[in-house]
Amino acid sequence: MSDLKIGDLARATGTGVETVRWYEKVGLLARPPRTASNYRSYGHSDLMRLSFIRRARDLGFSIDQIRTMLDLSDDRGRDCATIDTIASEHLTEIDRKIADLTALRGELANMVVSCRGGSVADCRILEALAPGQRSSA
Repeated sequence: MSDLKIGDLARATGTGVETVRWYEKVGLLARPPRTASNYRSYGHSDLMRLSFIRRARDLGFSIDQIRTMLDLSDDRGRDCATIDTIASEHLTEIDRKIADLTALRGELANMVVSCRGGSVADCRILEALAPGQRSSA
């Protein structure tokens, strides 16, 4: 698969055309050569690289983390300890976010359970959200 135009590359990876251009701008994708009619011309390696970027973004890796992993992947003989560290740190961050969301869910569930219906004037959810209130509903 070679000589892909930007729209073809975008469709093949489920990425927006503007996103492809942005990845070029920030240096994750090399700027491709242009055809005689001034279209960008991408090859198989661009497709593979963009697929990697897309999958890494779907997993929540930052642009800087992806850049580092791509730089390291260019030297196939290198030790992968740095990549392992990046992935481990990202996993720790995801675990922290899950814990935060679990606590948030618990607070919100308590507010919902405390609702007794009735009028808005007596709404326990609005009361719990009011300034100076802590969710102890």
